[in-house]
Amino acid sequence: MSGSRTVQPSQQKLAERLYILNDRGIGMLNRIYNIKKMLSNPESKPSFLNEKSVEKAIQTVVRKFPLMDIKGNSSQLAPIQGMKTEIIKSLNLYYFTFVDILEFKDHVSDLMTTMDACQIHFDLTLNFDLTKGYLDLMATYVAMMMIVSKIDDRKAVLGLFNYAHELQHSKGDENFPRLGTLITDYESPLKKMCEEFVPHTKLVTQALLSLQKIYPRRNLHAPQWRQAQLLSLTAEPAKIMNNATIDTMPCEYLSLDTMDRWIIFGFMLCHQQLSHPEVLELWKVALHNGFVVQLFRDEVFLPHIYIANHFDGIKGYSKRVTELREWLHQAAQVSPGVHREKRKYLRMALKELSIFFTDQPGLLGPKALYVFMALSLTRDEIQWLLRHVDNPPPRKSNVKLPQDEFVDRQIPELLFHMEELRALVKKYSQVMQRYYVQYLSGYDAAVLSSIIQTLSQCPEDESIIWSGLCNRISSLSVKQVEENEPFDFQDVRLDWFRLQAYTSHSKAVLSIKTQQQLAKHMNTIIFHTKMVDFLDEMLKETSDLSIYCFHTSIFEHQFKQCVEFPAQHRFSIAFPMVCGHFMNATHDLCPEERLTIGQTSIQYAHFFLKEMSEEVNQVITAICEEQCAMYDKLLPKTCAARLAQTFNKKKKKDKPTKVIAETSKPGTESYRKSRQEFTRMDKLHMALTELCYSINYCSQILVWDHGFVPREFFVQHLEARFNKALVGMMMYNPETSDIAKPSELLNSVKAVMSVLQSLENYVHIDISRVFNNVLPQQTQPADSFGGDKTITSNYTDWYLEVLMRQVTAGHIVFSPIHKAFISLVTEEKLSFHAEEYADLMELRALAELIGPYGMRYLGERLMWHISSQVQELKKLVLANKEVLTQLRTSFDKPDVMKDLSRRLINADNVLQRMSIVGVLLSFRDLCQEALNIVLEDRIPFLISSIKDFRTHPPPGQSQMVINDMASAAGLPCDVDPALCASLRQQKTELSADEEYSVSCLLMVFVAETLPRLARSEASVYKAKLEGHANNCHCIAKGVNTLAAAMFTVHGRADVDDRLKEFLALASSSLLRLGQETEKEAIRNRESVYLLLDKIVTESPFLTMDLLESCFPYVLLRNSFHAVYRIG
Repeated sequence: MSGSRTVQPSQQKLAERLYILNDRGIGMLNRIYNIKKMLSNPESKPSFLNEKSVEKAIQTVVRKFPLMDIKGNSSQLAPIQGMKTEIIKSLNLYYFTFVDILEFKDHVSDLMTTMDACQIHFDLTLNFDLTKGYLDLMATYVAMMMIVSKIDDRKAVLGLFNYAHELQHSKGDENFPRLGTLITDYESPLKKMCEEFVPHTKLVTQALLSLQKIYPRRNLHAPQWRQAQLLSLTAEPAKIMNNATIDTMPCEYLSLDTMDRWIIFGFMLCHQQLSHPEVLELWKVALHNGFVVQLFRDEVFLPHIYIANHFDGIKGYSKRVTELREWLHQAAQVSPGVHREKRKYLRMALKELSIFFTDQPGLLGPKALYVFMALSLTRDEIQWLLRHVDNPPPRKSNVKLPQDEFVDRQIPELLFHMEELRALVKKYSQVMQRYYVQYLSGYDAAVLSSIIQTLSQCPEDESIIWSGLCNRISSLSVKQVEENEPFDFQDVRLDWFRLQAYTSHSKAVLSIKTQQQLAKHMNTIIFHTKMVDFLDEMLKETSDLSIYCFHTSIFEHQFKQCVEFPAQHRFSIAFPMVCGHFMNATHDLCPEERLTIGQTSIQYAHFFLKEMSEEVNQVITAICEEQCAMYDKLLPKTCAARLAQTFNKKKKKDKPTKVIAETSKPGTESYRKSRQEFTRMDKLHMALTELCYSINYCSQILVWDHGFVPREFFVQHLEARFNKALVGMMMYNPETSDIAKPSELLNSVKAVMSVLQSLENYVHIDISRVFNNVLPQQTQPADSFGGDKTITSNYTDWYLEVLMRQVTAGHIVFSPIHKAFISLVTEEKLSFHAEEYADLMELRALAELIGPYGMRYLGERLMWHISSQVQELKKLVLANKEVLTQLRTSFDKPDVMKDLSRRLINADNVLQRMSIVGVLLSFRDLCQEALNIVLEDRIPFLISSIKDFRTHPPPGQSQMVINDMASAAGLPCDVDPALCASLRQQKTELSADEEYSVSCLLMVFVAETLPRLARSEASVYKAKLEGHANNCHCIAKGVNTLAAAMFTVHGRADVDDRLKEFLALASSSLLRLGQETEKEAIRNRESVYLLLDKIVTESPFLTMDLLESCFPYVLLRNSFHAVYRIG
């Protein structure tokens, strides 16, 4: 009977239970942490907990917890009765999480008691997995109980749920009494846990003391690392190809933070052992490493203060309290500097490793241990910094911190090198697999076999496992790697875990204490198997930075520092890459936080990439500004200023002249006195190089199953910035009507494009794609990015609403010989010089900027204005219809026509509107000519094809279609297709015949009113401009183009006849000027005669012979002599 009660270690499944409980413990920590955060946030906690109507009931529940006197407190608890269903539904997850914690506590206690009974021997250097699992379970249990005690609403949640459950089911929940005891007992968690761990003191102490072989060697300072050349591949060049191996392989990359937690938690619970010098020394060193210890994620506690408060209540512990307070001051003063130096050393060490492994990836095989040691040490330092920056000691502790030691602007570099090493391991995983598969089968299997054969005593079940392990690794071959066969050594690792449990109890036949060589070799084999099939988990174990998900304010601050510090620009890509770690913080037992953490990771990855793109774009914008300034120095206006300065210097004057500061000559920016002299442009290019390196570093970043492409982010922001810059460079101000000259804008655009083209030297993007996406947008009236106005829209508005209005006001005249609009008034009356905006050169620049599409839009807007004028002219015709009908048939009766002409109403208005039409059409022709010149230069072969097509149209092809194509290419047409289209769109209530009659009478009206121009002083002909001061010479263009379009639209094919009729009427009316005796009526008669010549000259339908038959050429010749003599 006594034998049946004996604990059989092999039947207790210690390894399995330890493995499962550790995993479940992490899951429970996730859940209880999530509950604490939800209950501490007013927005996420159940709404009824914040309602005033329930406030008294909650206070009663908390005050009486865990006892519930329902009858005695029925009045206070009454509000709960109406919401019992809601309470049960809302608090169900919270309540049963506490139930699960209670169950977890029972299992932990049972397992630890069983291990005590089995007298398990713990030694981290031998049974690593068993010892680590035991200490991890202890630390998880401590963290969980301490977090439970920090949940403020725990009593309210449990008490309300139990009361609602009792109301609904007439009895409380069966787990509530034990939960009540748990919550009450753990009001002071440390005191309760110290009592619980008294039976486990021996095993905890034994496990922690085994760290003495590892911890002092791992817990060195930077100068000692430097002296030992830690992580340096070049320390012993002759051994660079040798396999990095040591008896304690898994201990080398074990987190130093984890060991600190074990030591502090373990001896905090088993504080009686502090009387032993070796225990005290171990605890002292751990407490000197910092003043904050992590419980879980961003939940921490200050060990010195917390433990000192507990020891204050224990008799005879005053010395310990004093020591703890002294150690707190030492940790606060010394440890920040120590860790700063460690980070400084690790930056150089990781950089060196990255360079070596990038150049020689084959070294990843023998030197894999170096990678994981480096990653583990770096991750520890980053976590140390995060928790200490976020949790300074309270003011009442009177601890002064050296704040400068916590400011590390080079953290991004450390993060970057971590990501670089991780990427190299993933990229060359097959290289490592190949190496370690050969190592396992060629060396490890042989050594293991020889050791097994020397075993004198070995139980049969253990012997089977040993043989299986040996056969498993000896059967491996390189061919499996070459064929991409998946590997899975989880069974090998679990078998070794079981063997550790079997061989570590006091009555084991094969004791691990006596077979240390076997244990150490098996630990090495396990590491080698992880290099084959467990690389992702190894990277997660040693370099997981998901902690940043819970320190987002520091994360953002470090990123901003990185962006502000030019030396760290190239490492900024590390921040979005770290966001890919966040999902490692999730656990299957807490699925409700996956969405929150996932969204956080995506938001921050998006934020970082967006800010990086913005920063690059700002640098590009600054470079563009500098480049535009240099381009501006090459403009003619700058040269003119310099010529003026030179001319003024040569002039000798008695009076002292005003000293004018000389502008620097183009090219002076390239002169350097020394290589060390950096200009602003040098600094900008350096910043651009560094930032583009970061953007170009990786092609894709995976964050929660989302792929972020940094280059695409950059291109999108670049397109938006380029689009805004194009419009911004116009400097258009609708209020003051200021706008940049098209030629200057084109110059600036070319400067910006040259800068953008150079980006291809820095980052792998197709800049032509950016141009193709952005520049065509500017040829439309609104862009597709935000529907904003474009270059086309702004210039169209300016030319039509500003320039053309000044033309009609008589301030500007169109000069055919100069092919430009020229200002007639001083700059005081006009804020710009028309010839600087509306000559052929400027319009060519405009055509280059907005292209055929933009010029077509400009033409359509012009035609809309012309169409509006035509409608007004037709209204005037209808008002004078009877008189005009008589005039049309009386052109050979001068006296009758003279009388009828006097009866015309608003005749001057007709001339004014025809002048406007002519001016608009003249501007249109100038734009078309500019467009044609540009296209001839850009697409000469296509233009020649269009010309040939127009000259030799296919049979049956509509001439209007051909004209439309030719017009789009800027070629002149006898009949303007755009004007025809605009006239067709006019709404009219007249019949076709009536509309035709109005058009005919309009020509009569214009012909009959031409002599009135002679009365105006502004009708004087200016020979140097080849035009009249009031732009009446543009009437010729208006008559010819408008007649051709109107009568083409009517479709009667009588354009020639109508223009001949117009010529006859116009000649008759102008000849009457010779019979006028009134001086005012013939003031500018000769200037007006020339208008008739211009009408015939510009018309494709009229000839000079026809003109001579109607109007004596001698009058034209004499008129030319008269006007040119005057000048």
